[in-house]
Amino acid sequence: MLSSDKNPDLGAQRDVLDAVAPQVAEFMQRHRDSRKLWMPSDLLPAHEQSDAEHDAEIAALRERARGLPDSVRVALALNLLTEEGLPHFHRLVAQYMGHDGVWAEWNNLWTAEEDRHGCILRDYVRDARLFDMRALEQMQYEYIESGFNPEWKDDPYRLLAYTSLQEKATQTSHANAGRLAGQYEPKLQKILAHICADEARHYAFYRDSFTAVLKADTNRALAALASIAPALAMPGHNIAGYAQMSEVERRAGIYGPREYLRLIEDLLKHWAIDKLDGLSAVGRAAQDKVMQLPKRLQRMAEYIESKAHTRSFSFDFIYQRAFEMAAGRGG
Repeated sequence: MLSSDKNPDLGAQRDVLDAVAPQVAEFMQRHRDSRKLWMPSDLLPAHEQSDAEHDAEIAALRERARGLPDSVRVALALNLLTEEGLPHFHRLVAQYMGHDGVWAEWNNLWTAEEDRHGCILRDYVRDARLFDMRALEQMQYEYIESGFNPEWKDDPYRLLAYTSLQEKATQTSHANAGRLAGQYEPKLQKILAHICADEARHYAFYRDSFTAVLKADTNRALAALASIAPALAMPGHNIAGYAQMSEVERRAGIYGPREYLRLIEDLLKHWAIDKLDGLSAVGRAAQDKVMQLPKRLQRMAEYIESKAHTRSFSFDFIYQRAFEMAAGRGG
């Protein structure tokens, strides 16, 4: 149990989380019923008794992967590093949601499923020989060592708001990277499609869990959402070179402010934020702040695009090859 020194409402919030636990258990069972569990070796076999056909497929995969643009490689590297930050997120879910009961059961299930994402992406980039692996591994090590401790003030509702937004953002990034990669390497697109399907179900779980909290404790839940949504700190934002890698993703149309705008619009509609009534002063202020966010994000996207110009990028993990990208629209 967390100390309530930073969050005087924590006791009441814990009571709400306990009260909605039966609904959360239903969401978790729905998730289990809808998934088709896959393993990395289903997509990239690596058996001891591999045959010549398998070896030929790996050689063909490697040849196809040679055609992947450096912008797609950068996006894949960022998505891989983000997925391999899983230890941070398992810890945060345990810290904020507890170590027993349905939330802990979900955390363990979710972690087991998420772990495969980093595994399959790492298997792929090794098989495909896409990167300077030593450089990429150094980045991963530094990211894990640096930790990830967002300023959530011991508020478990902020974790649920964050995961609702983040899971959809991750799904979007993988899907768009897969769309671009598929022009060159259909195997990579298939891998990213499997990951996206998982992320879609994880998103549905967190989104609906936050819906239950929003109904049970509307004012506090709105305040939590208003503290998280305006400046979502994506997983991996403290990775070395993150800003440059994110800019590559934006310019490539993989993920940026416009994708986040669509995500926010969808969630505000799903949660019917504009229709919530009977709010306290705190709740009304949070509601107003959140409902103004789409306009703010639109202005941000337009500003970034108006100031952007053709730019050259280079990264250690692709051997400092320089490549140029136009300003782009990020979607």
